[in-house]
Amino acid sequence: MRMAGSPSFKAADASDPAVGRPEAHLRIQAVNVFVRDQEQSLRFYLDQLGFSLAFDVCLQSGQRWVAVAPPDGTAVLTLIAPDPQSEEYKLIGRPTGVAFVTEDVAAKYAEWRKRGVRFRHTPRLRRVKYQRQTLDGANPESLLLGKKTPVWGGVFTRFEDLDQNSFALVSFDEMSQAAEEQRRAAAQKLESERRAVHELEIAKQVQARLFPQTLPPLANLDYAGLCLQASQVGGDYYDFLNLGRERLGLVLGDISGKGIAGALLMANLQANLRSQCAIALDEPERLLHSVNQLF
Repeated sequence: MRMAGSPSFKAADASDPAVGRPEAHLRIQAVNVFVRDQEQSLRFYLDQLGFSLAFDVCLQSGQRWVAVAPPDGTAVLTLIAPDPQSEEYKLIGRPTGVAFVTEDVAAKYAEWRKRGVRFRHTPRLRRVKYQRQTLDGANPESLLLGKKTPVWGGVFTRFEDLDQNSFALVSFDEMSQAAEEQRRAAAQKLESERRAVHELEIAKQVQARLFPQTLPPLANLDYAGLCLQASQVGGDYYDFLNLGRERLGLVLGDISGKGIAGALLMANLQANLRSQCAIALDEPERLLHSVNQLF
């Protein structure tokens, strides 16, 4: 995790065994919030803030471990009810140092106020323009590039839970722009997936029509065929070829490959067989040789 404005420099060491390996999974498990009554606090976070229950378990020690998570993101708040004689109990009702980031503080403020959430003050605009900094307080990347630190803008407020534990609620211009870009990307991805599903459905219907729609009549044989692809489309293939003179050619094939690739090969094979089947009755070897060459 990189804090905003902090430098990030890393030099690769060939002797380091981690070099060349994918980084191990790492994330924050939970942030502790000390409360007096876990059940009442749980209802506050679920009902008034709209959080979801992350887990609610009883440890072997008999202690209840309950945690909540905001709708977006992977951060988890563990609601701990410490012993009244402990040092942790003294932390109840103090600023937590936890900041929730949203793209619209005013909207979230109005939503939570209607649910009875207490705020320290109304959302305030903060916009600061930093001048060229000295080395003591400079962003090293800005100094190296000879640039001034750009304008920072945002809106912030603070709210409290039932125990007066306070949290910051903030938004940043850059974060709002990034959220909008992510929303557009997600919408484009969803539309792309929708089109892909629609096109696959069309491909499924087209492939279904490639299989025999009628059965060449034979007086001495009852027969039928059916193909159920494992996915929308595939490379399984069967066919009935009317060879004339009350002769029937039965074709059964399994294309190597799956999905669209297999379906395309199957369509190609079907076209080759049907275009050459006129010689099948008298010259089956020539038929197979010709189809193989075309295929």
